[in-house]
Amino acid sequence: MENKINRRSFLRNSALAGGALGTMSIGSSAILTSCSSNNSNAEAKLIPLRAPGSYYIPELPEKANDGRELKVGLIGCGGRGKGAVYNLLDAANGITITAIGDTFKDRVEDVAASLEKDKNIVIPADKRFAGLDAYKQVIDSDVDIVIIVTAPYFRPIHFKYAVEKGKHVFLEKPLFVDANGYRSIMATAKQAAAKNLAVLAGNQRRHQRQYVESYKKIMEGYIGEITGGNVYWNGVVPWYRSRQTGWGDGEWMIRDWVNWKWLSGDHIVEQHVHNIDVFTWFTGLKPASAVGFGSRQRRVTGDQFDNFSVDFVMENGIHLHSMCRQISGCTDNVSEFIQGAKGSWSSNGIIKDLAGNEIWRYDFEKEKEQFQQNDPYTLEHVSWINHIRSGKAMDMATDLAVANMAAVMGRESAYSGRIVEWDKIVATEQDFTPADLSLTGKMNMNVFPIPVPGRP
Repeated sequence: MENKINRRSFLRNSALAGGALGTMSIGSSAILTSCSSNNSNAEAKLIPLRAPGSYYIPELPEKANDGRELKVGLIGCGGRGKGAVYNLLDAANGITITAIGDTFKDRVEDVAASLEKDKNIVIPADKRFAGLDAYKQVIDSDVDIVIIVTAPYFRPIHFKYAVEKGKHVFLEKPLFVDANGYRSIMATAKQAAAKNLAVLAGNQRRHQRQYVESYKKIMEGYIGEITGGNVYWNGVVPWYRSRQTGWGDGEWMIRDWVNWKWLSGDHIVEQHVHNIDVFTWFTGLKPASAVGFGSRQRRVTGDQFDNFSVDFVMENGIHLHSMCRQISGCTDNVSEFIQGAKGSWSSNGIIKDLAGNEIWRYDFEKEKEQFQQNDPYTLEHVSWINHIRSGKAMDMATDLAVANMAAVMGRESAYSGRIVEWDKIVATEQDFTPADLSLTGKMNMNVFPIPVPGRP
């Protein structure tokens, strides 16, 4: 996103909120941790939350293993689409981008020009597709894998078609914007697993070395049983697109997608899902209910809120407080905090006991010394390509769907002012598909009201 705290700059500048999670490569001799010298007795008394080997830890060498050549199709040629392609090219050899597509021709040509200039990759004119059906043309163009980085509303549709055609998929977060999308993603993920396909999702903290090492320590029992937590994405106002002469309603909204609920899911879904995912991943829990509030203060376009605060009650009864805001000029905070019965962890890589004594710290300097590649956006693709080339299935979509649906719950509670329960909302027919979607014509804009809590 075009703001001061975006996914990439925040990863570069802070240890608090990276992308997906990663781990040390196999054979690494150094341990990227630092423990206090008087902690040996405490370590001996640790009671693991889960047995070693019962949870997934990615193998993350600095580059993917060489293997068969892979032809890649890109669906979605915005800034993140271009970034994902570059990440993939940095992650592995033997990768060729052979087809690209987007709703809009100008975006397709922009990525084609960038690939030729930066990577010496020429996309033939007949492999550049534009329009709402461009995704089908890309998938059908003899590619092995696809990168889906369209506006979030479209991702379940594109994912379903890609898996039907037997393609390995990178699916950017969020995966969906409504309950109908949740059910579609879950069903397609099962179909992908049955076909032994590798599906990578864009929750890149799960391939970030610091988060994985932290996860391992928590699983080893360093903070005891998890009793609650707080997650935050409080940052600046996002970009927006002013309507241009000649744009139909649909074209304007899709070009301005980050500000419209039906396209982005609102920023609690589109952006804050990263932080929520850390808690659902570390705990292995989904929320049973959510009560939240929010408001719209300064947004220029669209129908979304500027801020949310949500109390999630997880299925075992513990609470997660979620807070997110996109308003410039305020105190920013992008981080996660998890409380346990014996201590706490914060996403600056520090674990403390209940007295506030530091008992473990992730060694960021050691990471820089030991590895040249520490970008989780690249490391997630390293893991993905290694799964593909080794013939191993990969399902990152199912786990991210839990955090994604939690964010939907929080949004709906804030919009309505009412409690939202997991079992009820996942069974609803909530579907944000516009009845009259058209790029050139008029749409019924009355179906996009700004929510007012407390009203039916």
